[in-house]
Amino acid sequence: MPSRPPRTHRRSTPWLLIAPALGWLAVFSLWPALNTAVLSFTNVHTLSGGQFIGPHNYQLMWQDPQLRDAIVNTLVFMAVCVPLLTFLPLLLALLVQRTLPFMGFFRTVFYFPVIASAVVVALIWQWLLDDRGLVNGLARQAGLVHSAVPFLTDRWLLLASAIALTVWKGLGYYMVLYLSALGNVRRELHEAAAVDGAGAVRRFWAVTVPGVRGTMALVSVLIAVSAMRVFTELYVLGGRTGGVGGQDVSLVMLIQQAAAGSDGRLGYASALSVFLFVLTVGPLLLLARWNRRTD
Repeated sequence: MPSRPPRTHRRSTPWLLIAPALGWLAVFSLWPALNTAVLSFTNVHTLSGGQFIGPHNYQLMWQDPQLRDAIVNTLVFMAVCVPLLTFLPLLLALLVQRTLPFMGFFRTVFYFPVIASAVVVALIWQWLLDDRGLVNGLARQAGLVHSAVPFLTDRWLLLASAIALTVWKGLGYYMVLYLSALGNVRRELHEAAAVDGAGAVRRFWAVTVPGVRGTMALVSVLIAVSAMRVFTELYVLGGRTGGVGGQDVSLVMLIQQAAAGSDGRLGYASALSVFLFVLTVGPLLLLARWNRRTD
């Protein structure tokens, strides 16, 4: 009978196995985060050192006229994307789960936007929604509008266009997550509910949704974090200029403008990054609390 390894060996082995991952996390995640927090209290620039200035960057942040627009745009973006990308992929997964002809082709079509480059997709949408683009051209030919719809030059239409692009591109990814979760929902539960007289809608809310609630919570968190970091959609659709009078910016766009500007205000950009982190934690805590209450 083989002898058991020493107690110290049993305790150290798991830590040795995860040591490379912990080292990677510390070097490329934990240290940059701590360094960003430290830099937020300095006036460091791209090509010059900085000095400790205390909370001055945070005071400047609240005086930034674009901050309010950035907060509103980011929160609206998140508030709309989270419910849409939580429920629409679930409905899509229920549809493509059926065994029908050409269903494999449709699954591929729905997933294709996920693997496409975000910049390329945003450029295509910019061409489609431009004043002289395909959408406005077809709408004028059909007599639906007499002048171009300002999809890319009106603040709220631009935000709606960016949300539509994000939802369209993310449907396939979250659909795959739901497909794997739906495989764990027992068919007997649906059959029992049908025998009791429950219709399709009732079975969806009473059987399907509780069966994939854990995945829904995960999807909601992923969408919330991604929405709070929105950049490419607004940056490309808005013409990469922060146009619409500067009202179409997001918090990440403000960070990019501060860090990549002519003076390279890294300290101020770090303060904005810390604020974005704090603002992101709030919705995540609310989602986690909601998930615990529903469980």
